[in-house]
Amino acid sequence: QAQLVESGGGSVQAGDSLRLSCVASGRTFSTFDYDMDMGWYRQAPGKEREFVARIDWSGVNTSYAEAVKGRFTITRPNTKLTTYLRMNSLKPEDTAMYYCKVQMRGVSYWGQGTQVTVSS
Repeated sequence: QAQLVESGGGSVQAGDSLRLSCVASGRTFSTFDYDMDMGWYRQAPGKEREFVARIDWSGVNTSYAEAVKGRFTITRPNTKLTTYLRMNSLKPEDTAMYYCKVQMRGVSYWGQGTQVTVSS
């Protein structure tokens, strides 16, 4: 059984910050799954889902979409089953449903999403 639960979304003004959280639970996941990457994707209305950020098991190696570089930071505490996405200087174009993704042993797991709405 595998479950990803996101939280932290909301409605904010341009320039504000939010921190999204994603917790992985269930017997599928273990703190010792060294190939367990975690990441964030987003999907705006009428658009395809797009990559935002990812982080590997060590928490050291990260990558970001160009649109969020310098504004968003992905982290992963030592528990390994949680990831955070700190979003600063939010823009209206960041408005989307944000999804957590776990990639492990060639299998992708997705959360239900958390809505972020940024007004100008």
